[in-house]
Amino acid sequence: MKILLIDVNCKYSSTGKIVYDLYRRLNEDGHEARVAYGRGDVIDEPGIYKFGLDWETKKHALLARITGKNGYYSPKSTENLIRYIKEFKPDLIHIHELHAYFVNLGELLGFLKQEQIPVVWTFHCEYMYTGKCGFAYECEGYKSGCGNCPYLREYVSSFMIDKTAQMLADKKQSMEGLNLKAIVTPSKWLADKTRETYLYQNNIQVIHNGIDTDGIFYPRKKDNALRAEYCIKPEDKLILAVAPNIMDVRKGGQMVLDLAETMPDTQFVMVGADETKRHSANVQLIARTKNQDELARWYSEADLFIICSKAENFPTTCIEALCCGTPVVGLDECGTKETAPAPFGTFVKVDIAGDADVKYAATLEALKKATATQMNRNLTSDEIRGYAVEHYDNSVMYKSYLEIYNT
Repeated sequence: MKILLIDVNCKYSSTGKIVYDLYRRLNEDGHEARVAYGRGDVIDEPGIYKFGLDWETKKHALLARITGKNGYYSPKSTENLIRYIKEFKPDLIHIHELHAYFVNLGELLGFLKQEQIPVVWTFHCEYMYTGKCGFAYECEGYKSGCGNCPYLREYVSSFMIDKTAQMLADKKQSMEGLNLKAIVTPSKWLADKTRETYLYQNNIQVIHNGIDTDGIFYPRKKDNALRAEYCIKPEDKLILAVAPNIMDVRKGGQMVLDLAETMPDTQFVMVGADETKRHSANVQLIARTKNQDELARWYSEADLFIICSKAENFPTTCIEALCCGTPVVGLDECGTKETAPAPFGTFVKVDIAGDADVKYAATLEALKKATATQMNRNLTSDEIRGYAVEHYDNSVMYKSYLEIYNT
């Protein structure tokens, strides 16, 4: 079978790693798989093609902010992708993310409809059923056609013009007639949300994200040298947070900092900051890294992994932590809690009356109690890892996707 995987990234980032895993396993299994991706470094491997032009991506991002429309300003990159599809002649195309300023959505889908190429599409966020938002939060405007967007300046951002109604209408038109065999979501939360939209009649399935549990994400020995490098004592309790752009409001970095203030006897390490520096006596910031081995060392060293994101589908960081034998604590938002059911994770949701400050303070207190609860469970690293490998090894994910491909 000839399969083309399309994504914004390849090999790096959460979706890029998933795409690369599928590509590698398909080829090892005797299929002919290729990857076409839009952004990031050029990867010099057979069957991996970067079609996106960096200069056009920058132009696209600027025009999207000025005009309020995303997915319309990459004609050359889209032409490259369509030409590549024509040359490869895949039996099946597996789409992942298309929203990061690197492809003309309507043009690509129009070509796929014309050729009637079978498509499997993994939704890693809410973008394809909203006007522009990767995460809609509490907004349900997409159910009535969008417009008057309350998150206009959030990614995918616009300076002031609201074109969300037009973009959603264009998406609906582009999806009509597409030879769409399945929509896959990594979480039940996103599957349920998708079933409430114009896409409800499609074959919607849940396949959890998978990772490399043997070669990369496995428990490492306690590393006093790693702690010493950042002035963390061997006996100190250590809580880890990892996210790209961790100080972005959606990623919850400020909440981790505020929690750390209430727990002065516990060390916090936050990976994904703008720079590496000591933030305070018990908080170490570390710049974003592509070094997966370094991440695995931190996951293994931590007593607890914390995630305070406001919007996540099925965060890969949580399953990476579990595979390294580390339990999870976080906010019960979107699909996050599905990654680590009890006893491997504790998640808090604060529903109280009062203003934002009162709710925020209550959330911090609930998180503090949750960390104590989780640490007192006395789970072994092997118990935590055993659950993770059974459910999240990339071989499990691959087999599930292969079943869809074969049908």
